[in-house]
Amino acid sequence: MLVGPLQRIRPGTLNDSAPQPRPAGLFRRLAALVYDAILLLAVLFVATALVLPLSGGEAITHNPLFSTWLLLVSFFFYAWSWVHGGQTLGLRTWHMRLERLDGGPVGWWEALLRFLSAIPSWALFGLGYLWILVDRDKLAWHDRISETRIVRIDPPAR
Repeated sequence: MLVGPLQRIRPGTLNDSAPQPRPAGLFRRLAALVYDAILLLAVLFVATALVLPLSGGEAITHNPLFSTWLLLVSFFFYAWSWVHGGQTLGLRTWHMRLERLDGGPVGWWEALLRFLSAIPSWALFGLGYLWILVDRDKLAWHDRISETRIVRIDPPAR
């Protein structure tokens, strides 16, 4: 049994008088996702431009190495933000943060699980995201798998 900082904490068991974070709803999460997708598109454009000289300037099609390169770039685009502060630009704009279910910061392992499990969440007609509508904690499939959650945060004071 782990004790101290290594002990696994269940949500709601630390201090019941502390305000619980508000889970982010589907609309807010999708808005942040669209925002981040636009930024990711620009990043992937640059990533493609970096490897284009390797193909002699020709289009790169049906190349598993190129697909892997773009997948890695996409992972680091999201994971870096998740691990370093819990917010992509889209999450920050819509006043949300990614955190572990116990409220702690997300590590690289959770980021990898979240990223990889989000792929089938989308690939299966978005059912993993729509699950938020029926889940009592408003968690998507990839939230459950990675033991993370998106919570609303108060906007910074002006």
